[in-house]
Amino acid sequence: MDASTAAVAAAVVTMLLWASSFVVIRFTGTYFSPGVMAFCRLFVGTLALAVVAVRHRSRLPRGRSLALVLIYGVLWFGAYTVLLNWAERHLDAGTASLLVNFAPIIVAVAAGLFLGEGFPRPLIVGMTTAFVGVVVIAVGGSGGGTNDLLGISLGLVTALLYAAGVLTQKAALRSVDSLTATWVGCAAGMLATVPFAPSSIGELAHAPASAVVGVIYLGVGPTAIAFTTWAFALTRTDAGKLAATSLAVPALAILLSWLTLGEVPTIYGFVGGTLCLGGVAMSRRPPRTAAPVVTDHDTDPVVRPLTPSRDLT
Repeated sequence: MDASTAAVAAAVVTMLLWASSFVVIRFTGTYFSPGVMAFCRLFVGTLALAVVAVRHRSRLPRGRSLALVLIYGVLWFGAYTVLLNWAERHLDAGTASLLVNFAPIIVAVAAGLFLGEGFPRPLIVGMTTAFVGVVVIAVGGSGGGTNDLLGISLGLVTALLYAAGVLTQKAALRSVDSLTATWVGCAAGMLATVPFAPSSIGELAHAPASAVVGVIYLGVGPTAIAFTTWAFALTRTDAGKLAATSLAVPALAILLSWLTLGEVPTIYGFVGGTLCLGGVAMSRRPPRTAAPVVTDHDTDPVVRPLTPSRDLT
């Protein structure tokens, strides 16, 4: 498997796991407060990643690299997770995923301006198409029920944290391998949520087994596995292009919430989801290279054989 195919496969795994996380958060949020759910999820994720990191003898980054990993860990793993859990107390899973996934637009613009990735035509066309899909779903509603202003505001803040985390992570991955960056970042986020640890004891004791399993799944699947595959893909592709791929998450989240939580999507959800997936497919296409133009100056001169001249005398 070449690097490009491996990156695509890793991105697909990430998108599926992240889409499922919106549904599981919506379910477990009934039994856990936002901070406690974030701490438990990151605690499980840190343990799972630590086991793998020890087996691979990962070395801790130093200096500027460590600082970048800690920053993106606190922003994306810590603050983002707490606020997303809080937002989904006020939003259905589909709408929450839509608001969060405004972040790829921010990432693509910032990566084009500051990371030298530019604005290739397939990326712009694909992201525009996917963004239209997001707008269609937002206008028509995802079918999950009532959403309030607080939830929408929290969702938009999580999008900003997501974008800041991706851009900081991209810079960190220049000198840190994907596994180490994910493990240390997750640990930083877990430490940032330690103030919620005392409350977790009581909430875990009173929560049903299904909710506890849900939190463990969030730590292993959408955190340990998905963030590792994301980092793996990010080291092998542009930040803007990979972020555009995550625009498929809202469509997948709406489908999963329909199947598992009964949050039936509207016709707008179906149309918008199709546009999101189509836009992602467009954004992954390599830009066309113009065929070289052959001019008269580029052609080889015709060499005619010399013939002996005749003596006319």
